[in-house]
Amino acid sequence: MKDAVFHLKCTRKNLSSIFKCFLPSSPFKLKSIRTNSINIGKPLQFSIHKDDALAPQIVSILQTCTDPCSLSQGRQVHAQMVVSGIGYNGNLGTKLLGMYILCGGFLDAKNMFYQLQLWCPEPWNLMIRGFTMMGQFDFAFLLYFKMLGCGTLPDKYTFPYVIKACGGLNSVALGRVVHDKIQAMGFELDVFVGSSLIKLYSENGCIRDARYLFDRMPRKDGVLWNVMLNGYVKNGDRGNAIWVFIEMRKTETYPNSVTFACVLSACASEMLINFGSQLHGLVICCGLEMDSPVANTLLAMYAKCGHLFDARKLFDMMPKTDLVTWNGMISGYVQNGFMDEASCLFHEMISAGMKPDSITFSSFLPLLSEGATLRQDVEMACKILNEKTPVDVVVCTAMISGYVLNGMNNNALEIFRWLVQERMRPNSVTLASVLPACAGLATLKLGKELHGHILKIGHGGSCFVGSAIMDMYAKCGRLDLAHQTFMGISNRDAISWNSMITSCTQNGKPEEAIDLFHQMGMGGTKYDSVSISAAISACANLPALLYGKEIHAFMMRGAFRSDPFAESALIDMYSKCGNLELARHVFDMMEEKNEISWNSIIAAYGNHGRLKDSLNMFHEMLEDGIQPDHVTFLAIISACGHAGKVDEGLHFFHYMTEELGIMARMEHYACMVDLFGRAGRLNEAFGMINSMPFSPDAGVWGTLLGACRLHGNVELAEVASKNLFELDPQNSGYYVLLSNVHANAGQWESVLKIRSMMKERGVQKVPGYSWIDVNNTTHVFVAAERSHPQSSQIYLLLKNLLLEMKKEGYVPQLYLQMHPQTIGLQQPEKG
Repeated sequence: MKDAVFHLKCTRKNLSSIFKCFLPSSPFKLKSIRTNSINIGKPLQFSIHKDDALAPQIVSILQTCTDPCSLSQGRQVHAQMVVSGIGYNGNLGTKLLGMYILCGGFLDAKNMFYQLQLWCPEPWNLMIRGFTMMGQFDFAFLLYFKMLGCGTLPDKYTFPYVIKACGGLNSVALGRVVHDKIQAMGFELDVFVGSSLIKLYSENGCIRDARYLFDRMPRKDGVLWNVMLNGYVKNGDRGNAIWVFIEMRKTETYPNSVTFACVLSACASEMLINFGSQLHGLVICCGLEMDSPVANTLLAMYAKCGHLFDARKLFDMMPKTDLVTWNGMISGYVQNGFMDEASCLFHEMISAGMKPDSITFSSFLPLLSEGATLRQDVEMACKILNEKTPVDVVVCTAMISGYVLNGMNNNALEIFRWLVQERMRPNSVTLASVLPACAGLATLKLGKELHGHILKIGHGGSCFVGSAIMDMYAKCGRLDLAHQTFMGISNRDAISWNSMITSCTQNGKPEEAIDLFHQMGMGGTKYDSVSISAAISACANLPALLYGKEIHAFMMRGAFRSDPFAESALIDMYSKCGNLELARHVFDMMEEKNEISWNSIIAAYGNHGRLKDSLNMFHEMLEDGIQPDHVTFLAIISACGHAGKVDEGLHFFHYMTEELGIMARMEHYACMVDLFGRAGRLNEAFGMINSMPFSPDAGVWGTLLGACRLHGNVELAEVASKNLFELDPQNSGYYVLLSNVHANAGQWESVLKIRSMMKERGVQKVPGYSWIDVNNTTHVFVAAERSHPQSSQIYLLLKNLLLEMKKEGYVPQLYLQMHPQTIGLQQPEKG
């Protein structure tokens, strides 16, 4: 209720301006109306006989005027009524008002509204409906309150559009206020009103409220069943969606195309091919196999479940194929590795005159980097596209989005440059699609130029584009500019909050991320699974077990208690906070486990050095029917590295690439280099780098340099550092690592040379720091820094620990004491 009151207060400022434009130009008694440019000021002459004779004919004509094209005809009928002196007896006035609303003549509707008797609800219902159709949900809701204020009682036809306005405003709180009124008037169990309420609750995450009301409904029609089924699908609860469908089949209600499209999409997501095939038979029995939405969903289900023969057979049988059909079949081929078939079908699509969109390109482009043939196919397809149909902003945006989604950022930028050169005007979707390309290439200068262009053409205030700008700055290492952009967005939605929270987490600012998470909730923005997952990741990076437990408790109270993504983040958080038992408990309690959940628990055991448990979970994952992905093998290879099991790690790498056909990514090669490096097999690590099908990044070379530092290989360290200074010349850590390698080898001239190089290039050494959370207080420690209030006791304890370690045989590597100028200062230890 407080949220509803707050929302009304926010809109109260606009009340006067709204009703100034809504009030009639003269009192209610005025009977003059404006039709086109004709102002008929003659008072209406009411003739009951004329009305009775012509009313059915007029109503019949008005009922044919249902779109903007027939507005002129409707106005002519109205003018003729006025000239003929026909009054608004019976339902003539209401029919006229309805005609103007359906035809989009809202100013005429406003004038007509005040010619009618406003004590009955019909005119109010029509005007509320008109505002809702226009997307003016706040106006619709305010008109509802105006209706109540005028003493007019709403009926069951009022509430569906008022509830729809609540949904348009994303305000469940306002919906609950309306729900109270509905209960008071006894309309709650009306099938139309109930369907609207169930849809509002289900689409806003209140699935339990929706189900409670659904179960109370005495009569359930097809629309009501579909609303409940679709609500479960949208909330990711596909198991209950299928259960609702089974319950529906036990009634006398027959499923329609909407029903089948919903339940088939649930089968596709859950890989329920047997149940989906049974549904296909039922679809044929109902005569809906050629219905476009049903056929497209069937095709997508067969493709996602790997039954491409059935998918292609259905595709060939369809008498009419739309863009969704082509995209579904192309995506199915790509996802199952049939790139030649996907390429041929893409050519057929272009030849058929079908214009591709972002889904087409994002489906077709994933494996283009494997060979020149596929690139030539796309170039040829684009050339055909240019000949067949003019390339517009929509096509360019589709290509940019497709390239970016598949990591081909340079290609995306080339398309954008061409678009600008051709004097096309990019829209907000184009700009939001190309910004991630700048982020992917970490080209801050180009990103700033693009930001300036966005401000120049007036898209800077868009929440959609603003979120992409924030993400670009954060990935380019400028979190300050990301936060500045965030503060400049006036109406922040969940996406912009999530982007800022995630950026802080990924850029080593977990405290700021948690603070933003709290601000997001306090500001009234609704959390989603991304918000929860990002906040939990921030707790894992601190680590802050207390905050993590608080978020866990919040999840248990709300709609996220069964969210697999948020629960997977919990597993990672508990693992990184050192509580492996709680991590396993969360995993065991999960109602639905996906590949992310399994990957999280496999990585948790691996990070704790428990390789055997990690591999056991991997085999359980396979037995459960979950296919491993690239993240799974990254976790396993990393676990092998922590346990020193080089051969096992190499086995899983080959199993991934050769037997399962999963392409190794940059992270896998970095992990393999680390695996060999930890074991001192540096030549094999270097050989792995040389065998990479793409250029290694700074992470790969940095891993090799760290291994060279550990094992004292100066020669390979020089090779690694040469590449690192080209890729990331301002990272002080690499200079320090190379300096330590030379110092350990006694090559002090090289050490001084590296220090001089740092000064020349203006590289500043960033001091290392660490932190620990004790009794809900975070203690931060910086290298060689004594600002902590207990620093003297800490250093004393550290000194005692060092003495104990020396007694056990530990020999510290004191590089500076090996320098010729200081070696004489080292005093031998006395036995």
